[in-house]
Amino acid sequence: MRLKRSTINCDDLFLPDLCGMRMVFVVVIIAQLAAFVLALAPLDIPLAQRWNNLGMISLYVQWCALGSCTVLCIVRPWLCGMTNIQAGLISYLLILLVIVLVTELAYWLIYKSGYEASQTWHIHFLLRNVVIGAIISGPILRYFYVQNQWRRNIQAESEARLQALQSRIRPHFLFNSMNTIASLIPAEPQQAEDAVENLADLFRASLSDARNLIPLSEELELCHRYLDIEALRLGERLQQKWSIDTLPRDALVPPLLIQPLLENAIYHGIEPLTDGGTIEIAGQLENKKIELTIRNPLNHDSAQQIARGNQLAQDNIRERLVALHGKQGDLQIETDEHHYQVKLSFPYQNEYEDPDRR
Repeated sequence: MRLKRSTINCDDLFLPDLCGMRMVFVVVIIAQLAAFVLALAPLDIPLAQRWNNLGMISLYVQWCALGSCTVLCIVRPWLCGMTNIQAGLISYLLILLVIVLVTELAYWLIYKSGYEASQTWHIHFLLRNVVIGAIISGPILRYFYVQNQWRRNIQAESEARLQALQSRIRPHFLFNSMNTIASLIPAEPQQAEDAVENLADLFRASLSDARNLIPLSEELELCHRYLDIEALRLGERLQQKWSIDTLPRDALVPPLLIQPLLENAIYHGIEPLTDGGTIEIAGQLENKKIELTIRNPLNHDSAQQIARGNQLAQDNIRERLVALHGKQGDLQIETDEHHYQVKLSFPYQNEYEDPDRR
């Protein structure tokens, strides 16, 4: 049975969510490794006896580990309102308290089962386990803190790059759009009005908070508006082919995930070609994973320049996907003699799904 996740914002807490199966599995593995070390370390015990002791040591260590996970899972909403130092100190003390309780339980079970155990042995058994637990749990909490700081630094850098990308609307696109709108006002005022609204939506997206995820439907709508503006300027030179019927529109994605790639496809792929070409946007959902590709004609005379020009947006998007989804988020580039293709892949996640519980 899973404990209900608290609605309190715990983004600033270094302690991971130990209610999730993934983190519990990690703790179990760490605990079992510690059990192997404790069972095999003594030199004055025969090898056969060490393996016999491994079962009891593993049982004891796993009870300590799972008990600590349960306690930290329960108190996590309370720890979220504290500083990392306070939360770390309380977590450390709670782990030691769990070790004391499990040690006492193990002692009384041994005593009740008929083994002779003096008071001195009892104290030695308790102190030894507490010291070993303190030595092991301290570095583990430190590791969680370092991991949290690393993740926050990656996220902050990714958000800074996104803000830079959002604030960087290419001057040539802005000037061309304004000139197109000005030329449409006398003859096609309705198209000019629509173009102004689309341009306003692009600027609104560029000023949005980079930390907020948006539905895929909003990102696709923004892409359509951007391509509508470019179509007014490029006319029949710009052709579009959409194959995204199976994509879940409620999937949450970072803002400006696709539009910068379309901008690169036009700037480096369509514009250099006299006859223009077709931008192909395809996507599918398979095994709870979204795959989306943007494919455009390749001007092979300037292939190296295209790669350099695309690098900023592509690196930014790749880093954001990795920051959000880890190794499950990726951006790959494929080229042949006539085409340039960018492929995005990331897990399907909506507002009703918790990515930490998958």
